Amino acid sequence: MLPVQMLFETCKEVFANSGTGIVPSTEDIERLRAVLDKMKPEDVGLSPEMVYFQTPVSRRTPAITYLHLYESEKFSMGIFCLPPNGVIPLHNHPGMTVFSKLLFGTMHIKSYDWVVDASSDTSANENPLEITAPAGRLAKVKVDSDFTAPCNASILYPAEGGNMHCFTAVTTCAVLDVLGPPYSDPDGRHCTYYHEFPFTSVSVDGVSVPEEEREGHAWLQELEEPKDLEVVGAMYRGPEIVEK
Repeated sequence: MLPVQMLFETCKEVFANSGTGIVPSTEDIERLRAVLDKMKPEDVGLSPEMVYFQTPVSRRTPAITYLHLYESEKFSMGIFCLPPNGVIPLHNHPGMTVFSKLLFGTMHIKSYDWVVDASSDTSANENPLEITAPAGRLAKVKVDSDFTAPCNASILYPAEGGNMHCFTAVTTCAVLDVLGPPYSDPDGRHCTYYHEFPFTSVSVDGVSVPEEEREGHAWLQELEEPKDLEVVGAMYRGPEIVEK
């Protein structure tokens, strides 16, 4: 069986009972991770020389290409193709379990989890950054590192593992994403973007973090979709996925 077909069949089984906030069993998560860890660019018909990864000289912010592989109400599969310096801004995955496999290149990933029970009633201190409604919410850094392929797939969960993350392409990158369940506005799984403010830029009554941990925390404020984000769809031309 071709690797991309194996991925599809495994996703069908792992996400058979998928729904908002439903996390697959540990055994199923490891089974899907094992399939993704073996995936290579050629398994989905990609190479860094393809047009998706070129940046026109006239563009300051590189466009990102999304290759749609498959989507149902249970899960989705797709590939983000990022030229150097391409950015997928900080965003969330409400009620979703997400697997991301870097196929090639070096990518910086920064991710956050919400700090449970932290107040969202933010007010500026003596050296303020502008915080306006909706108020910021306290989050803790989960990951802030460069990753270079080949490397294992990363996994985030509805309430932990870095549910809010940002991808920045250090070099030409391709990342294969599996989402279970996928985004769905009618089901309340809407993609929200965030701006991050340093923890020390805001003071909130009753909220404190030890000084040595403050750099690992930030206030996240909801944003409209960033105006400089351009994601264009393109036809997936890799090995065919057969729905049986």
